[in-house]
Amino acid sequence: MDDQTGRGVPLVELRTVSNVVYVSDSAGWIAIDDPAHLGRKVFFTVSSHGYTFPADGFGMHGRAIDTTPGGITTLQIKRVNKAERLYRIGGEGIYRDSVILGKPAPIKEPLLNAQVVGQDSVQLATYQGKLWWFWGDTNRQSYPLGHFFTASATSELPSAGGLHPNVGINLNYFVGTDGFSRGMFEREGPKLFWMDGVFVVKDGTGKEHMIAAVGVMQSLEKVLARRLVELDDNTKMFRTLCELPVAGPGRPHGHAFPATVNGKSYIYFADPLPNVRVPATYEAAIEASNYEVFTCVADGLKTVDTKTTLDRDDAGKLNWSWKRDTILLDRDMTEKLEKLGKLHKDEQYLRPMDAETGSPVVLHAGSVNWNVYRQKWVMIANQIGGKSSLLGEVYYLEAEKIEGPWTKATKVVTHDRYSFYNPKHHVEFDQDGGRYIFFEGTYSSTFDRKADITPRYDYNQMMYRLDLKRFD
Repeated sequence: MDDQTGRGVPLVELRTVSNVVYVSDSAGWIAIDDPAHLGRKVFFTVSSHGYTFPADGFGMHGRAIDTTPGGITTLQIKRVNKAERLYRIGGEGIYRDSVILGKPAPIKEPLLNAQVVGQDSVQLATYQGKLWWFWGDTNRQSYPLGHFFTASATSELPSAGGLHPNVGINLNYFVGTDGFSRGMFEREGPKLFWMDGVFVVKDGTGKEHMIAAVGVMQSLEKVLARRLVELDDNTKMFRTLCELPVAGPGRPHGHAFPATVNGKSYIYFADPLPNVRVPATYEAAIEASNYEVFTCVADGLKTVDTKTTLDRDDAGKLNWSWKRDTILLDRDMTEKLEKLGKLHKDEQYLRPMDAETGSPVVLHAGSVNWNVYRQKWVMIANQIGGKSSLLGEVYYLEAEKIEGPWTKATKVVTHDRYSFYNPKHHVEFDQDGGRYIFFEGTYSSTFDRKADITPRYDYNQMMYRLDLKRFD
């Protein structure tokens, strides 16, 4: 149990002296069912990312338990994370131990849903009165290769009969004839389809349209094509609206959110800095030339090289502004500009500092939303190159304006050599006027571990809750 809330904690490992590992389910239950461990005194080392368990006189962080058959022992674990881990959203055995022990499970499919055992990063949009969820590469139970064409499911909004976000999510997957999650794109041989920047706009008649960008990939590093796509309401598949440059001007990416600036409505895209926007109409959104980027490069720039010109005033200070038909500076391009001597590190627009250590924090990916409780724009993003993990440290930031400056970063989640990448704040789940926010991310060993991979949890989405009152 969480020592602050009394709630069961998912993803707590109990390890015996003989290195048998049990992992708590999403309700915090662990069923000890090994006959070698029943009816005996067994010492369990207790550990969990962002939580600690008190040490005994010999420095052992655990407890010896009399494992009486049918007995129950409660262990309190101290939370170091500022955010509270709530539950796993997908995968196999979300409430496995609860089912074994005859305890209630809050979701309809507590053991296996649509044969999905693992999924990559999430996208979320509200469309036609439901929440639409999208994920990347999706693993199946029956074979090591699943599908790579964007998985999807819907759920009810909490305000329209869905579960409270404290409790869980009932996902209704789109499945194929074999019952396994199906892709949202037609297959094109061995190509991978990674979708992001999903958003919803209305046309002149008031009809909703769901639009996104998709990268057609050969591998993590190799992009074959980029496309602007739209959901077909009849087939429940995405169709291509137009081809986009593989690298170049603005396009939907990261996580989308709506905002009105100077009386004009836009859809912004954050990854994690909100650096792309488009007018919030269907007619504008389907034209690639209407996307603006927040940049310091000269008008019309298409590539970064020795001839690249940056927009500076007479004193040499960079001018950042919104421009069309101009290259979007990503991390690789920014680093190239630094190597070319065109840009200094202290001139980067997104340069947050850790609120506790004062050290610079390099952010990797995340989302931005307006928060009613704080009356500020809030960002949830993960760090790249952290001391505890390469991609597992999650930060909370605030700003008065959409573009920032985003200067103060507070760590809210940490991981020990485990990734938690592409975090997404679900503003649809905000509670108590935005005091409580909910975010999820991909818990994965991919970039941080080669061994000690967590059974069932690895390559799946975890939900966290953060109380913003701590920032008052």
